[in-house]
Amino acid sequence: MQGVNWKTTYDQMGCEVTVPRSPRIISLVPSQTELLFDLGLEQQVVGVTKFCIYPSSKVKDRVKVGGTKRFDFDKIKNLNPDLIIGNKEENYKEGIEELKERYPVWMSDIVTFEDALEMIVAIGCLTETENKAIEIRDKIVNGFKCIKKQISKKVLYFIWQKPYMVAGGNTFINEILGKLGLENLANELDRYPELSHKDIESLQPELVLLSSEPYPFKQKHINNVQAIYPDAEVKIVNGEMFSWYGSRLMRAVEYFNQLQL
Repeated sequence: MQGVNWKTTYDQMGCEVTVPRSPRIISLVPSQTELLFDLGLEQQVVGVTKFCIYPSSKVKDRVKVGGTKRFDFDKIKNLNPDLIIGNKEENYKEGIEELKERYPVWMSDIVTFEDALEMIVAIGCLTETENKAIEIRDKIVNGFKCIKKQISKKVLYFIWQKPYMVAGGNTFINEILGKLGLENLANELDRYPELSHKDIESLQPELVLLSSEPYPFKQKHINNVQAIYPDAEVKIVNGEMFSWYGSRLMRAVEYFNQLQL
């Protein structure tokens, strides 16, 4: 197309993505939506999911294109995006494949802390906000240099109940637990395993963390988990700080350093 400068790059799944300058963007991941606004791309973000709640003052007037696991393809078509940004874990494969037939889709694939830093800079490069992205990355790196290690404890991090599910190995949450100096008892279990009765009986955590998302654990759930692990300390924690791998990491260390675990 004449008069349009195009940029070609690869996403974190190794797929080639070509987009024009100043693309109209749809974000399908809450933590990456927040990153786009922190990169100064407010004028280019035209669509987000119903779970994209930050920054609240800016996402409220964006078109909601469904959820992370169920897209509204008609709304996406009406927005005519030049770039869709998703994530391997948070979005569903069939929906992403359908979108790729019509639009440029850049996918993140994040397990480690380094994956997150790489994603931030890569999206910055793709959207010509590289300097801001590097600034955000450096703030995160410098912040985590100041993280206070917790007293080493054996921990389980619950993300769901009925059935009970925890963060296992090969997850970003597991990475963050390690940076806090905690030993994840589910590290040998892959991804987000459902705990069987046998698992529950065999695992003996010193500390149980109940995440505020995706399941909204509340104070009332503490007693139920305490009954399972009467000798453990059970706490509610802010799941966004443990699992959001975008610019939210700039604020995570302050939260972690105030935690009494």
